[in-house]
Parts: sequence; C-alpha cells; structure tokens
Amino acid sequence: MGLVLLVSVLVCAYLAWNIGANDVANAMGTSVGSRALTLKQAVIIAAIFEFIGAFFAGDAVTDTVRKGILVVDFDNQAMVDAISADLMYGFIAAMMAAAVWLTIATRYGLPVSTTHSIIGGIVGVGLVIEVQHETSLIDWEVVEKVAMSWVASPVMGGLFAFFTFWVIREAILDTTDPEARARWMAPILAIPTFFVLGLALQFKALKGFFAKAQDSGWIGDKYDWLPVKEDGSWNPMMDNAWFPINSLILAGIISIIAAVILAYILRNYDFKGEEEGFHGVERIFVWLQVIAAAYVAFAHGANDRSNAIGPMAAVYQVLSNDGQLEAVADVPTWLVLLGSAGIAIGVVTWGWRVMETIGSKITDITPTRGFAATFGAATTVLIFSMPFLAVPVSTTHTLVGAVVGVGLAGGAKAVDFRVFGKIIASWLASLPAAGFGAIVIYVACGSQALNMLIVIPIALALVGYVIWSTRDGEIFVDEALAGADGSEAGTPTYFELFHTHAEAVEETVNHMLTAVNIAADGGDPSEAIEATISAELRADNVKNDLRRRVGSGKWNLLMRSDDFYHMLARQDRIADYAQNVAEQLSFRPLYDNAEAKALLKEMAGAVAKTAATYEDAVEALRDLTLSGYTKAGRERLGELIDDVNLAEHESDLVESRAAGFVFSIGEDDPLAAVHMYRVLQRLDDVSNACETAANAFLPMVYN
Repeated sequence: MGLVLLVSVLVCAYLAWNIGANDVANAMGTSVGSRALTLKQAVIIAAIFEFIGAFFAGDAVTDTVRKGILVVDFDNQAMVDAISADLMYGFIAAMMAAAVWLTIATRYGLPVSTTHSIIGGIVGVGLVIEVQHETSLIDWEVVEKVAMSWVASPVMGGLFAFFTFWVIREAILDTTDPEARARWMAPILAIPTFFVLGLALQFKALKGFFAKAQDSGWIGDKYDWLPVKEDGSWNPMMDNAWFPINSLILAGIISIIAAVILAYILRNYDFKGEEEGFHGVERIFVWLQVIAAAYVAFAHGANDRSNAIGPMAAVYQVLSNDGQLEAVADVPTWLVLLGSAGIAIGVVTWGWRVMETIGSKITDITPTRGFAATFGAATTVLIFSMPFLAVPVSTTHTLVGAVVGVGLAGGAKAVDFRVFGKIIASWLASLPAAGFGAIVIYVACGSQALNMLIVIPIALALVGYVIWSTRDGEIFVDEALAGADGSEAGTPTYFELFHTHAEAVEETVNHMLTAVNIAADGGDPSEAIEATISAELRADNVKNDLRRRVGSGKWNLLMRSDDFYHMLARQDRIADYAQNVAEQLSFRPLYDNAEAKALLKEMAGAVAKTAATYEDAVEALRDLTLSGYTKAGRERLGELIDDVNLAEHESDLVESRAAGFVFSIGEDDPLAAVHMYRVLQRLDDVSNACETAANAFLPMVYN
C-alpha cells in the first residue's frame, strides 16, 4: 500500500500543479491584459496569494465525496465496506483524468473549470461503480446544476461587469474632465467594491479560518460570521441569517477605510498618465484592479485547494483507516503543503499560458475594464455561492463571461468571438473528457494496486511525451516571464503605438518644414534634408514593429487587422511624402523669386499645421480606445477630424495661390518654376494624405 500512497501523492501533486497553471488566469489575466502588471509581476503576486490562501485559509477537513456528486449512505456499513476500496481507486483515476484534461487545456491556452473537471472525473468513475455494485451513487440534480452554471455564471458575470463598466464610463470617463471627476467619484465607487470584496473574503476565503476559530474558542459560533447552510433568514440580526450582522459591519468598515484612504491619496495625486503609459483615470483603477485580483488569487487558493487535495484526503483516509471511507476526512498538514505548493508552482511555471488568453485575446483590456470584469466576477461568485442558491459555479466561466461583458460595452466588434467560441467548446468538453478519461484509467486499473502502479506512470509518461513532441514554436517560461524588473510595465496598446508612429510622422513633417524654410531663404538645407530622411526611417521602424505585433495576434485589436494595416499605411504615407518634398529640394535650386518663396514657406507652414492637427486626432483616437469609447471621446475625435479637413482646405487655398503665381511669372526661368511647382505638389500630397488618414477614423466615431 506504500506504493499506492506514493503514486496517489504524485497524481495529487500533478493535479495541484495543473490547477495552479490553468486557474491563475482567473486572478491575474485582466491585470496583465490591461498592462497594469507585467506577466512576471502578476505570476509572482498570484503565486504568493494563492499559496497564502491555500495554506492558511483552507478548510481543515474536507468532504470525502467532493461537491456532493456521489451520494454514499455512510449509515449502511456493508455498502461502505464494499465500495471503499473501489472509491479510493476511482478518486485516483478521477484526479489523473482531470489533471490530464487540464494539461491539454492549458497547453492550448484554454481557461477551463478545474472544479468541473474534477466533477467530470468523479461522475465517470461513479457510473462504473454503480454498475459494479448495482447501486445508485450519482446525484444527477447536482450535475444538472453544474450544467446550468455553464450558462448562468458567465451571463451573470457579464451583466455585472457590463453594468459596472457602464457606471464608470457614464460617471467618470464620459465627462468633460474625467480626471477631476475621478478624484471624488473613485472613492465613492470604492465603497460598494470593497463591501462586496469584504463579504466575499469572509464567506468564500475565510470559511476555514472561522471554523478553526470556533474550534479554538476564539469565537462562539462561526455562523455569527458565515451564512447558515439551510433554513436561513434575510434578517441580519437573526442567528440563522444569510448575511450575519457581524459580517456586514466588518465589510462596511473595510469599505469605508478603503474609500477614505483612496480619497486621501487622490486629493493631491499628480497624474502622470503620459509618462507612465496610463491616463490619470486609468491609473486610479490600476490600484483597484490589482487589489481585486489579489483577493481573487487568495480566495481561489483557499477554495480550490480542496479540488486538488480533497480526493487525495479520501484516498489517504482509506489507506490509513483499514480500508474504511468516512463522510469527512482530516487534511494532514503535509497534504495541505503539497496542494498549496503544487498550485503555486503551477502558477509560476505554466500559468502565463491561460493568463494571456483571458487578458488579451478575448477583448482589449484597460484598467477600468479589468477592474469591472474582476469585480463583476467576484460579485457573481459570491451570490451563487450563498446557501439560498448554492449553485456550484466556476470562477473561470464567470470571469470569462465578465471579460466578454466589458468587451461588449465597446460594441460587438470589440470581442473576438472566435476565441470565445473555442473557450465555450472547451467548457462543454470538460465533463465528458474528464469523465471518459477517468473511466478508462479506472477500468484499466481494475481496483488492483499492481495495475494502477503500471497504468498511472504510463499515463504520466504519455503526457510528458506529448508535451515534449509539440514543443516546436514553444515560448519557454524564462522567456515568457522576462522583465522581472518591471520593464514591461505599461506596455503600450496597439493604438498607443499607432500614436507613437503619428508622432514620428509629425517629426518628419517638421524637419521637412525646416528644410523648405532654409531652402526658401537661400541657405543650404542639406542637414535638414538628412534629418527628414532619418525621421522617416524612425517612423518606418515604429510602423514595422507595430505590424509585427498586430501579426502576432497577442492582443485583441478591436477591429479587423486588415483595416488597421490600412490605417497604418495611410498614416505612413504622410511621412513618405514629407521625405519626398525634402529630397526634391536637393535636385536643384528653387525658383528665385521672393514672393514665390514666401508663398512656398506659407504653404509648408499650412501643411505642417495640418500634420500637427492630424497628430492631435490620433492622440484623441488613442484616448478613445483606452477610455472605452465614451461619447465625449467620440465627439472630440470627430471635431479633430473636421479640423484636419479644414486645415487641408486652407493649405489647398495657399497651394492654389502659390501655383498660380509661379506659372504667371515663371517664364524667365521655366525649369526652376516647374521645379517649385513640383515641390508645391508634393507638399499638397502631404496635406491630402493627412486628410485621407484622418477620415479613416470616421467609423470609430459613428459605429
């Protein structure tokens, strides 16, 4: 039996590792997607809080038949004696099957429910044991609730997240001065946020703590702080309250303290949105988002540790209790440490895979959206976990639904439903895949120790081989988690890089303006021409980097990549034309007429003004995408597009006057006059390119 214990411990550790690797995205995926944290920072924070929650806040005892899926009559000793050994091998098979399924899902970056995977494995072996012993074990009503939660939890999470982000957008982002509004609105929004987190912390993460406190005599009754399990009352003053008054008071105190601290910080906070890669409002929600994410990691560790070690506790009980299974099992400290460490190691080594899907591939996440998603998911899980509902929902399903919800707040185009469809398919496959795998392993073992000692190592070897054989193109953990120094913090979004390219384009136009002015004044424009060429090269480098990033598909783009490439090409054409103007100046001297040269300088100035207005429009576009497509942002962008068109029209008028003057008096030096006219045409091309590029933003204003 010592070898059986050893193999089962290995399977338990493998399952805990998979739980950490797949479910860590629940906590930190949106923080990475919003660029609030680097990938490595998120993984480290998640590992710490997952371990603390798992080791210090988990239950001291666990149900031997997890999640109420199997109904065992422990008063029927004959039946218990008959099925105890089979259930032990069945739990090992269920753990192994769930772990293998989680490995497959994590390998492809698919966030699936670890809880539902375990349930699937237990249902699979339960079916076989029912046939073996001609009895009924599976509670199909619980299984039906699990299936219902596939729809209920993501929909509810999406609705809460959508509404939360809608409130933020209407109350803060969609105002004339969002930063000023955020200074006093954010503390108000922090009150319900921390109130919900305070309740969730007690009801979801500290159940084990209150149970230990009652056993130790620190508190009289844990139900003074936790909801009763049945026959509850909505009156918080009653002994059988769903929401005990002590918990409400504690949550209220936490929320008020948090709001006061946030108000004090924001009173004199110096927003540095441009330098730090975040706008002032978004910077505020970075803090709130990271705090909420740390809570989710802590609560996940406290709750999902039992998924890893609950079945193992039952196996250990059978092995150490003369082959007898009981209704509950003590969880030894070494097993708690095994599950906690396994989850933390899984977070560190493979957690980044699913985190990337949650944070960047479903929709574009900003700190406000990430906060709304995390808060919506936490609220949903809290509601469904209350005894008056008692529906076993998945945090993974809920958070994915919440991410989709905040994405839909920016319109249906903001969500990549191809990725979402793959995730939904993986959810539907979880129960049957884990169940079928558990049946195969259990039948192959045949409740025989020797068979199990052969089957489990072979299964582990096959999993390792498949992972190794599909390693081509793999991003290894040291590469994925680069940037421990925080150098990746605030990594720009596509539209921030698009604005960076616009700034490089404007710089090119400004150097062109300098070259035109020098040439018109009779000086040597060579240095300014070279500066124009160098600036255009820098713009090209930004463009090429942006094209590579878009092509990698790392983040959701909020639009078709072909449309974005088209916008980028139009913007790049401005710099190309500006370089061409500068190069034209090197071909031969300009037409030597003072008034003609003055008109040329006026034309170049009008073109530079058009380019500067265009850059302002791109900055407004960047702000619009970061702030969730607010009404005020759309109006601002629309106004700047109109300004670009007006500036281009003004440059057209100057170009018309200049060209007419050159042709009317240029007979004395026709080659020089034609050369100046070509320069005027190329300048007009720059202005027209600005107008064309700006008008490409109109769908972002009206759709």
